[in-house]
Amino acid sequence: MLRLEYHNLLLHSLLAERFSGAPPVSIDQTVSDFDGVIFHISTPESKTKILVSIQIRCFEDLLRYGAKEVLNREHGPYVVPPEPGYDFSILIDLENLPAEKEARDALAMKVALLKRNVMAAPFEQAYQEYYRLKQEAAKFSSEEAPQGVREGGEVKVIHYREEEAIYVKASHDRVTVIFSTIFREETDRIFGKVFIQEFVDARRRAIQNAPQVLFRNDPPLELQGVPGVKNTGTGEIGYVTFVLFPRHLTPQRMPDVISQIQTFRDYFHYHIKASKAYIHSRMRRRTADFLQVLRRARPDSEEKERKTASGRTFKVAG
Repeated sequence: MLRLEYHNLLLHSLLAERFSGAPPVSIDQTVSDFDGVIFHISTPESKTKILVSIQIRCFEDLLRYGAKEVLNREHGPYVVPPEPGYDFSILIDLENLPAEKEARDALAMKVALLKRNVMAAPFEQAYQEYYRLKQEAAKFSSEEAPQGVREGGEVKVIHYREEEAIYVKASHDRVTVIFSTIFREETDRIFGKVFIQEFVDARRRAIQNAPQVLFRNDPPLELQGVPGVKNTGTGEIGYVTFVLFPRHLTPQRMPDVISQIQTFRDYFHYHIKASKAYIHSRMRRRTADFLQVLRRARPDSEEKERKTASGRTFKVAG
């Protein structure tokens, strides 16, 4: 299976070319990313100053969960007031780039990870909440722990698509991440269930250290009372739950886990569409084989019927 990249490839390639010493040129490009995210790369002031802006649907949600702090930490020296129509902007001066090539490459990659960094904010906050709840829970037995420790923190809601959301909830022994996803067609629901079942079977067979994965059409218990959670009863909405255990929540593994889990929805639907395309190509190939068999079965010479002047008919071999 294909693993999607965390960074924007077009943005990275454009910046890598500019940082390589190529002559400055005017830039005005709009680049799309997954989940409706839009990048705008331009040189509004001069050819040596590149402005990179991002527009993301759930930016207000992310600000509530510490996105501003994460962005300032990752892109602090380059942060400028946002371009009109966009949520966040950074400005890079080509005349003041780091001298070392490795540092320039790292800068290009960091800018290309802009979407990943802003989306990481609620996950990082959930990690910190897990550490705090774990320390508090260690002071009590499971029965004596205060209700706030037993129930865990609040559910963080990120409305990153028009009808879909990510829900993140930290507890003293785990972090639960729930994706709501829309299945427009019945075949997508079937493929989705098969795909998730592969996750479950892989964990059972060989990868015991993987997170627990659950799939259901009604909202999980963690989402009870959360505003905006829908239960259509038709199976159109599916809820995919990842349970991250302490082995996934170490500070060393945090960046990689956050990068991988936030791209799950795109990874999930990409492989559903790829599976459907593969089956359709097999069907077309099988149909072409059947037509070829029929053409080969047709006789090369057919008896033709002719009439005489008197009206009698007789057959002539072709």
